[in-house]
Amino acid sequence: MLSQLSGIPISTDSMSWLLTAEMFRKELLKRIANAQQSIYISALYLEDDEAGREIIDALLAVKKSNPELDVKVFVDFHRARRGLIGHKGDSGNYFMYRDKLSVAEHPIEIYGVPVKSKEILGVLHLKGFVIDDSILFSGASLNNIYLHHSDKYRFDRYHVIESERGARTMKNFMKSLLEEPAVVSLAQAKEFEVLPTKTQIKKLKSRLTRSNYEFSGVDSGLRITPLVGLGKRKNALNKAAIAVVKESIESLFICTPYFNPPYSLSRALTKHLKQGKKLEIVVGDKTANDFFIPPEEDFSTIGAVPYIYEQALLRFLKRHQWAVDKGLLKIHLWKHDHHSFHLKGISADNKYHLLTGSNLNPRAWSLDLENGILVHDVNQEIEQGFTKEREHILQNTNQVSHYTDIDTLQDYPEEVKKILTRIKRLRADFILRRIM
Repeated sequence: MLSQLSGIPISTDSMSWLLTAEMFRKELLKRIANAQQSIYISALYLEDDEAGREIIDALLAVKKSNPELDVKVFVDFHRARRGLIGHKGDSGNYFMYRDKLSVAEHPIEIYGVPVKSKEILGVLHLKGFVIDDSILFSGASLNNIYLHHSDKYRFDRYHVIESERGARTMKNFMKSLLEEPAVVSLAQAKEFEVLPTKTQIKKLKSRLTRSNYEFSGVDSGLRITPLVGLGKRKNALNKAAIAVVKESIESLFICTPYFNPPYSLSRALTKHLKQGKKLEIVVGDKTANDFFIPPEEDFSTIGAVPYIYEQALLRFLKRHQWAVDKGLLKIHLWKHDHHSFHLKGISADNKYHLLTGSNLNPRAWSLDLENGILVHDVNQEIEQGFTKEREHILQNTNQVSHYTDIDTLQDYPEEVKKILTRIKRLRADFILRRIM
């Protein structure tokens, strides 16, 4: 499949790697300030905090200096209209959008995309910062921690691809969303606000499940294939991920922040190991999970999530300890002080690299709108860049030598024990794994 998958040709100097969140923030702000024709941004959210306001102010400033500049931002509709988890009262990022844009001489456009009728059923997880003829691709959203605005960062991957055709392809997909009545401005005045109906959202979902990036490409040479998918059926992104695993000849390198692979992916990984091929997985330590609650802070139910993921990792390691013993399977746990981990992607044989915002879990593979870019580098013309990135990723990791190195239920805080025991008693773990 991969060798026949068409893509947009790029040159060896078309791609560059930003290794840190701070580098990404500076590059993003620089490119925003220098934009000449268009800025199209898609992220889960643009937060009402210092970093989020810095981004929106930068967008407004460049729009003011060039009123003809086409500036559009797409975020998840439901996420924008609620506060942070645990925060009560009427809140949401859309209040900032409304306040900022209502007084702007030349306002930008910020849209909410309701992939499903409720956030728990699926969100806009489409990623991409398309500025003129360039793509900044990362799984990061826009807030203090993702952009390392203060003393804490959430580690992600950050790639820059110079490609007019690639940028146009991703921009046109975002622009096509505006054809649907369900996609609405998040800066509407309260008294005139029009919200999407359930019928409109259903129509949008139906369209998205059939959507693909549209481009004319080639089927050989160094190239990129933009991919998008929603739902289990006919999901081009999921199919490409499985193909990368199945068609690997020697080795796989996988990053995921939440270890809970879909059954089809887990089965493909097991087959890969049984064929004597190597597999490296980098996953965040439970303390590097964005839902982890330190012992000194008040505990809430959401704090059990990192422990659920750790138990999934423990089960996988138990089943595949034989592969660890043979040197085929390496599990690296990432942990760096109080920072968190958000890396995603699959690389095969240093020749195929799937860059994606997908968390490679059942939720991403069936509920959320996800996208990615498959880099075909069969002749390893840009291998050095990916090798340096990989070395950087592994800097703050520890390799697990045996499944007994992973904590068990008995090692957890009492509050976590109670929640996990209750989940097991109610046999709710099957349902939870499908939405996590």
